[in-house]
Order: sequence, then C-alpha cells, then structure tokens
Amino acid sequence: MFDKLKDIEAKYVEVERALSDPTQISNPQRLQSLAKTHAELAPIVSTFKEYQKVQAEAEEVLSLLEEETEEDLVELAKGEFELLTKQKEQLEQQLQLLMLPKDVNDEKNVITEIRAGTGGEEASLFAAELFRMYSRYAERQGWKIEILNANETGLKGFKEVIFSLQGDRAYSKLKFEGGIHRVQRVPATEGSGRIHTSAVSVAVLPEAEEVDLVIEPSDIRIDLYRSSGPGGQSVNTTDSAVRITHLPTDLVVTCQDEKSQHKNRAKAMKILRSRLLEQMQLEQDAERSQTRRTMVGSGDRSEKIRTYNFPQTRVTDHRIGLTIHQLDAVLDGELDPLIGALTTADQTEKLKTLQP
Repeated sequence: MFDKLKDIEAKYVEVERALSDPTQISNPQRLQSLAKTHAELAPIVSTFKEYQKVQAEAEEVLSLLEEETEEDLVELAKGEFELLTKQKEQLEQQLQLLMLPKDVNDEKNVITEIRAGTGGEEASLFAAELFRMYSRYAERQGWKIEILNANETGLKGFKEVIFSLQGDRAYSKLKFEGGIHRVQRVPATEGSGRIHTSAVSVAVLPEAEEVDLVIEPSDIRIDLYRSSGPGGQSVNTTDSAVRITHLPTDLVVTCQDEKSQHKNRAKAMKILRSRLLEQMQLEQDAERSQTRRTMVGSGDRSEKIRTYNFPQTRVTDHRIGLTIHQLDAVLDGELDPLIGALTTADQTEKLKTLQP
C-alpha cells in the first residue's frame, strides 16, 4: 500500500505543477480534468503526510526511550509513544479506506423510482411518505429535485413516482436505498385496530449522461397518447404523454407529468438511459464475479431491506441489524444515521476482501 501511496504523492505533485502552468488556461477541458484529479488525490496525500509525520515522531520517541535512563522521562516517553502508535493505526485505517476502489457512479446524480407494492391504498400512501422523506433529505443536502413521472391515487398517494436528485455525490449517499421498504401500522381505514403490513419498492439508479451510452434512434419506438389523472379524468386534450420502448431490451418508459410533449420525451429518455446503464453495469458485475454482494446487499429492488414500524416508532435496517427508535425524524429526512451505518458496513466488507 505504501509504495502505491508514494506513487499517488508523486502524481499529486505533478498535477499541482500542471495546474500552475499558465498554458493550461487555454485548455478548459484539460484544466477541469486536472482540478478533478487534484481534488480526488488531495485527501489521500494530506492523510499520508500526516501519517509520515506521526511515524517520524514515533521513531524519534522510540530512539529516546532506548537512550534515556531517567525513570520519569522514560514513563513520559512511553505514554507519548503509545499515543503516537494509536494515531498511526487510526491514520493507517483512514488510508486503507481512502485507497478502496471508487464506485464509478458515486459522483453521479440519481434517478429514484418508488412504486407501491402489496397493501393497496395503504402502500400508495406510504410511497408518498417515502417520496417526502427523500425530498426532505435532498433539501437538507442542498440538492435539486425534479419529478419525472408520477401516477397519483385519489387519496394523495402514489402508485408510482419517478424523480431525479441532482447534487454533490447524490448516488454515493443513496445507493443503498434500493430494495423493498415495509411499513407496519394501523391504516386510517382500519376500524378494528389491526396492524397491516404493506410494501413499497425503491430503485436508485445513477443518472446516465449521453456520453455513458448511445441509444440509436432505430432502437426505440415512441408512442404518443393523452395524459390522464386519478380516476381516468383527462388532464389535457392533446397527445402530450410519451411512451418509449427500447426494442432490443423491451424496456418501456412512460412520462406524462408535463403538458409539453417535448419535455415528457426528454424526461422519458433520461429515465430510459439510466435504466439501460443500470442493466449494463449489472451484467458486467455478474460477469466479473458471482460473489459481488456485500453485507449491505446488492441494491436489488426485490430484496427486503427496511421496516418502518409505527406502533413501536422504530426503523430497522435488516441488512446490518440496525434499529433506530426515531421514526418521525427518519421520515422527515434525517437519514444520516442509516446512510452512515450502511456506508461503514460496506467499507468494512470491502476491507475484508482486500486483506490477505
């Protein structure tokens, strides 16, 4: 690892030198690429420098211990050496985490799809609550939210809602949210007070740019139809709703959220592109390894990942066995305790695979 760290340090110096070169100003793309590389390497290099500093201090104290005979000074040096050793171990662990292979999608925006599953209207209502939960979390992060398509019910629920979240490292923070979310509570329509269990599926896709994959015009079929709202009531009288079928994969995307046909088409293409990217990456991962799944799961939308229990005011993430008795706060978008624990669990598993 330390040989690799020295290589990274040398590359960092080289990038800094290139950034200070006045001739780079005439090449904005090159400058942007250098700035991105510099930002990625900076935390690794600064931590490595801190590690080297602590290591040098520890060696100095150890040398003093070997030469010193006065008891008080020896005890003082022993205490300092123990402290420096702990600092060195902590920094080494930080370096291991910083050196973990990066997920190529971590910097991307996300497209999130929430669909009501078992539970009828109660599932649709909970789908709307999950949409609000992620919207509130996005607001706390300073991200931009855009609804791409929504299929509402008459009771302010969602059969389906698809939306994009655009902001700093959005995918890295939400990538473990994909799967089945269960809710256990007494529905408002339940007179006997029985607790019902409903389910909602969540899919989190990295938003694909046009440069990520090319969709040939001959590979898609576009159908236009009239938008409709809850109960089949006509929303508008023009054929503004769009259905796009990707012929090679039979993937179908519909969008009717906008009154403009062109806007609906653009949104539908955004969703299609992200679904195709996800499918392509899943196929590549399957080819690389059949044991890809870590302790936090694969993000498979068919996997039960979390339960929201209203009577006990608890949220349980089944993948890591974490229970939080702060249901209201979680549903209000305070997801950091869950996201932080899931990220730590994932990093721990990855570190295990790197150990000999």
